[in-house]
Amino acid sequence: MVTEHELKKAVEAILMEMGGKIPAASCGSGPAQSGPARTSAVEEGSLPDLGAIDLQEAIYVPNPHNMDALKAMKKSTPARIGVWRAGPRYLTETLLRFRADHAVAMDAVFTDVSEEWIKDHNLPHFKTMCDSKDTYLTRPDLGRKFDDDEAKKIKAHVGGNNKVVIFIADGLSTTAVTTNAMDTYKAIVDGLARHNIKPAAPFFVQYARVGTEDAISEITGAEVVCALIGERPGLITAESMSAYMAYKATVDMPEARRTVVSNIHRRGTPAVEAGGYIADIIKMMLDKKVSGIDLKL
Repeated sequence: MVTEHELKKAVEAILMEMGGKIPAASCGSGPAQSGPARTSAVEEGSLPDLGAIDLQEAIYVPNPHNMDALKAMKKSTPARIGVWRAGPRYLTETLLRFRADHAVAMDAVFTDVSEEWIKDHNLPHFKTMCDSKDTYLTRPDLGRKFDDDEAKKIKAHVGGNNKVVIFIADGLSTTAVTTNAMDTYKAIVDGLARHNIKPAAPFFVQYARVGTEDAISEITGAEVVCALIGERPGLITAESMSAYMAYKATVDMPEARRTVVSNIHRRGTPAVEAGGYIADIIKMMLDKKVSGIDLKL
C-alpha cells in the first residue's frame, strides 16, 4: 500500500522532472504555475493535494471539441472519464490520483475505529469473536457471533423493554462510520421521537458483519434491530455507510428478511436525510411486523 510519504516523494520528483511546472487541473481553477514559483513550493513542502481535486470538475482533455458536452458527461457520473493520456498510458497525475484513492480505500478497511472516537461519543464498546482485523477479514462467520461474556454485557446494556435497538459497527470502512454514523443516528432518534418511540441506548460493535444484528436481536429480544455499518470502500468514495434493519431477526435467517438503506454519504444520501427515512421505515416495521421483501414501502 502506497504511503503518503511515498506519494509526496513521487510528486516532488515528477515536478522537478517537469521543470517545476504542474498541469492547471492540479492547481484548482487557476492557470498553470511556472518554474521558479513551483520549485519554491516544492522546497517548502506545499505540494498540491491530489485528493482535493474534484474529478467531476477537472478537465484534462486538451481542446475538447464540445466542452459543454464533456462537462455534462463528467457531471453525470463519478467514474473516471475524460482523464486523457500520454500515448497509451495514463497521465502521471491521473495515475497518482488512482493510487492515492486506492490507498484511502485500503486505509478505510484496515484501520480500526479509534478509542478516542468511541469515547467522544460515549458509546459502550463490544466486540465480536474476531480477535483482530486479519481474523475479521478471513473469518466472516466470527464477525457474526459473540462469546457468552459479550452477549451478557450487550443484554445488560440494552435491557429487556426496548422495541428498537440501534448500534454502530465498523464493518469494512471505518471512514464511513466515523464520518456518517452519529449524524445518521441522531436523525433516526429525532424521527422516532415524532412517533413516540424511544430506542435503546446506542453502542459500538467492533469487527462486525451485517449478520451481527441477527445475534443482537436474539440476545436482546428487540422487535427491530438497525445496524449502521461501513460498506466496502471503492475508488469513488470510502465514506459509504448503510443501515441494515430487520424485524425479529434470527441467526441464519434468509437475507430477504432484511431491509437496507445504502449509499449514505455526502455524495449519495446525506446522513441526516437518511436518518429521517430510516426512522419512518422502523415505524412501518413495528406497525406491520415484517421486514425485507414482505415490507411494502
